[in-house]
Amino acid sequence: MTLAEEFRSRNFSIYGQCASSFVLVFVEVPFLLRICPTSSKFDAFVRRFTTNWMRATMYGILSAIQFASISVGASSLIAAAVVLLIAALFYGLAGLKSQEFVGSKTLGGQGVAQMIV
Repeated sequence: MTLAEEFRSRNFSIYGQCASSFVLVFVEVPFLLRICPTSSKFDAFVRRFTTNWMRATMYGILSAIQFASISVGASSLIAAAVVLLIAALFYGLAGLKSQEFVGSKTLGGQGVAQMIV
């Protein structure tokens, strides 16, 4: 099934996956905010997730949404729900240990912007 066919299927789980993946990509790879044309509102929204607690909350909510979607009928979305839950737990543990959030240079965190400019 092609991407266009998936969107035409009117299957809302497809739409949910795309919405959550779109946000996650921009939150976890901040380099994309510099090279992709996005609105200032979206940029401000994404920049809110700069602490471990905010990321843990976001991942927890997205995980809960995925778990809720599979409660209707079991599907492969369980993998996404589990991975999102694991990410939420790691960010939560970092928050509990009062660790400062550190962006990965590999994914476009601090340091990459200076290389571009």
